[in-house]
Amino acid sequence: MDISNINIIWRFDKFFKKKIMKNKFLPYFIILIFVIIFIIFYKGLEDSKIYTPKINLNNEIPLFKTNDFYTSTSLNSLDIFKFNKTYLLNIWSSWCVPCKKEHSLLMNLNKETEINIIGMNYKDNKKNAESFLKELGDPYKRVFVDAEGTIAIEWGAYGVPESFLIYNNKIIKKYIGPLNQQSINEIKLLVK
Repeated sequence: MDISNINIIWRFDKFFKKKIMKNKFLPYFIILIFVIIFIIFYKGLEDSKIYTPKINLNNEIPLFKTNDFYTSTSLNSLDIFKFNKTYLLNIWSSWCVPCKKEHSLLMNLNKETEINIIGMNYKDNKKNAESFLKELGDPYKRVFVDAEGTIAIEWGAYGVPESFLIYNNKIIKKYIGPLNQQSINEIKLLVK
């Protein structure tokens, strides 16, 4: 055999063995890459840079200016919330499905207690909101508008629906998500 032929065979053999080695390690390499990507995304979820409002329990209610839902007259928070009274502020929208589910509970709470239920209409179309209240009833003593969503952020709300129990212009309890019978019973006990 010629030396050049041996050299060619040796190179071919070396190339073939490398290719086999690559084929053996390729699936492990791909899995390793996916694991690293998963860990990076998982760690990114833990360290959220998204703004989350703080829960303001036992703090004064925020001062704000807004418009009345029905008359569009200008209001401030001192016109809505008075001292020595208990209020339940309910943040709602006509497009919010859980808001529809909790609405009958608010209607019953309004009939059964002396609590002043105040509605904050959040980022909603006025005609849709009016239809919502005509169809399901209006449990609110007063409704004001939060067209841009900034007032809800000042309250520390995450979304709709949310409710705040207020006494002497201080937030005493926050309910995230739709009210249920258990939370309504708790509100009744706290109001007594």
